[in-house]
Amino acid sequence: MAETGSEATSGGADGHPPGTAPSGSAASDRAASPVDAVAIAPVGDPPAGMSAPRRLHVITWGCQMNVYDSARMADVLAPLGYTPAAAAAEADMVILNTCHIRERASEKLFSELGRLRLLQQARQAAGGRMVLAVAGCVAQAEGAEILARAPFVDLVFGPQTYHRLPELLARAARQGAAVIDTDFPPEQKFDFLPEAAAPQTPGGLTAFLSVQEGCDKFCSFCVVPYTRGAEASRPAAGVLAEARRLVAGGAREITLLGQNVNAWRDPDAGAARAAHSGRGLGWLIRELARIPGLLRLRYTTSHPRDMDADLIAAHAEVPALMPFLHLPVQSGADRVLAAMNRGHTAGDYLRLIERLRSARPDLALSSDFIVGHPGETEADFAATLALIREVRFAQAFSFKYSPRPGTPAASAPGQVDETEKDRRLQTLQALLREQQAAFNQGCAGLLLPVLFTGRGRHPGQIAGRSPFLQPVHMTGPTSLIGQEVPVRIIAAHRNSLAASMDHTIPDTAPSATLNPTLNPTPDEERACA
Repeated sequence: MAETGSEATSGGADGHPPGTAPSGSAASDRAASPVDAVAIAPVGDPPAGMSAPRRLHVITWGCQMNVYDSARMADVLAPLGYTPAAAAAEADMVILNTCHIRERASEKLFSELGRLRLLQQARQAAGGRMVLAVAGCVAQAEGAEILARAPFVDLVFGPQTYHRLPELLARAARQGAAVIDTDFPPEQKFDFLPEAAAPQTPGGLTAFLSVQEGCDKFCSFCVVPYTRGAEASRPAAGVLAEARRLVAGGAREITLLGQNVNAWRDPDAGAARAAHSGRGLGWLIRELARIPGLLRLRYTTSHPRDMDADLIAAHAEVPALMPFLHLPVQSGADRVLAAMNRGHTAGDYLRLIERLRSARPDLALSSDFIVGHPGETEADFAATLALIREVRFAQAFSFKYSPRPGTPAASAPGQVDETEKDRRLQTLQALLREQQAAFNQGCAGLLLPVLFTGRGRHPGQIAGRSPFLQPVHMTGPTSLIGQEVPVRIIAAHRNSLAASMDHTIPDTAPSATLNPTLNPTPDEERACA
């Protein structure tokens, strides 16, 4: 079983995809906000001769890619006999899959390790053993420092080496000492992962699929290039094969993941050939959309510099590609964007939004914003508010700038006072809350296709997601779970929508055009306004 972090902090960068239930009034940073819990189901049987299965518990902090990685770690360990443990106290091995973008990431890690140390000592006193492992971006960045502060940890490994977990466990057992593996290996880990995969979410109806890792952009505030390495794309053949397996296992919606997912190019085509042959993310989305049974596709996180014409066209041409895009801009001030090394201006971003909305008029947008980056003035902050008002976001993530050791911005002049950063964040979030509420309210009365993925919180309730990623709940039969069904939106709340199967409720929403999906009557098709 995997669990997720839960406390709210500020900070972050657009290197990591957002959580699955983003809020336009983000009181916490995206990297630290909790993502949906991942129930990792057992895969395979223990090897012959093993007297009893061993139990694994994974604690995941951060982004959707970490959720994907945690599930794959369980897949790698399944042939060794590891099955899910619902709590750390029940486990023979506990992995902390960390995120370095989140503020006070190290402090959070060592606090949790202190709690787990007590469990480890209790297990030893009872004659047993608990293996403690630290994975992810904090492990990659801090490596030996983790063992210096917590010598009871058995394994420390980065996000590029978890395919070596069986070997690392064997080395630790042979040596009787902790093992660190924070290399950037020449081989792609995806080539060594088992084909069999546990469902990543309860029911397995939605799934994450990592297609790209790393970043070459080197934004001034971001640690991702140092912890995830250079940009690398998975070959199309492997991506398509994994997607087919996910769909065969019941997945109806797949989210493609990458630090800069729209930088994906098929490496099997060769870099130059891929760029000229159109074998980029738009091409990959079209290929994935041909898989029978796959109803929905999404992708995150994108960089404005990598949004090419073919990918924009895919938003207009591929019905399975949902009309929702997370496209971080970070600031609306050209001075700050240059200081951030973003490689685009506010005008570039606005023109890109215009092209996207021309291709898909009902497209809902999400973004990231950092306030108080070194050198940001009040005029710069006002420019960010102006960009938000012009674009109108359905939801967004907003953070106070917080320095990350080793990044250029950490030592830059013009550090903004914390009190001023707090004020700016509150002002910005108030505007984002207003825009999210308006977007959700614009959905009231519409007939929208909803993919129902499980039971709701209340008896008789089922829950799912709209095309625009909003949580939707409805009183209805569980037989609808796993289906995409047109339902009437009867109420809009701050972070969710309520729906009804009664299609006779009048359409009261504004008359903006919505590209056809499953809506049965074209004259009722609308975008949330």
